Amino acid sequence: MISIEHLNKSYGSLHVLRDISLTIAQAEIVSVVGASGAGKTTLLQLLGTLDRPDSGRILYDSTDVTKLGEKALAAFRNKNIGFVFQFHNLLPEFTAIENVCMPALIAGKSMEEAKSEAHKLLQFLNVESRAEHKPAQLSGGEQQRFAVARALINRPAVVLADEPSGNLDTRHAEELHDLFFQLRDQFQQTFVIVTHNTALAQKSDRQIMLQDGQVVGGQ
Repeated sequence: MISIEHLNKSYGSLHVLRDISLTIAQAEIVSVVGASGAGKTTLLQLLGTLDRPDSGRILYDSTDVTKLGEKALAAFRNKNIGFVFQFHNLLPEFTAIENVCMPALIAGKSMEEAKSEAHKLLQFLNVESRAEHKPAQLSGGEQQRFAVARALINRPAVVLADEPSGNLDTRHAEELHDLFFQLRDQFQQTFVIVTHNTALAQKSDRQIMLQDGQVVGGQ
């Protein structure tokens, strides 16, 4: 599904990622773990095509995303990759369902089509009754479920999550972790999750350990 080949990334004199090579299978849930500064978020940004490597390749099936131009890359990202962040990044002036619909609208779907798909996801995520509320009216757990729905609205093959439960209490964190596995089973999506949460990492199909920009375990 995802092949990473000899990936390197530096910022100035700081060599953040060093010759990383690994593969991630379809429908696999992988946790990326390691100390702060190990390169976890940088790796996720490169996988998400939000930044480009200095050298190496990232292939989604047969597509080498490191060779795509900016317009093609944006279209690929919108269609194939969903993002979930620690802070939900819901726009406060829009309702929850409007936030969910935005990636679908960017992809060219009508509002009617986008809302139809959004309602299916919100029903699955058990937050449909809160769809017309503004983000400030939602609990942290509810906001994160809407953020997950937004990540899934275009049915991406891959979901990338950066400390997705880092801003949640224990109960809501456990609910979110269980939800990732339900989504994988339902939609056969691949999840790559950067986390410091030991419980989530241990539940994953595989843990990839980074240390000083290198993979030291879980290849």
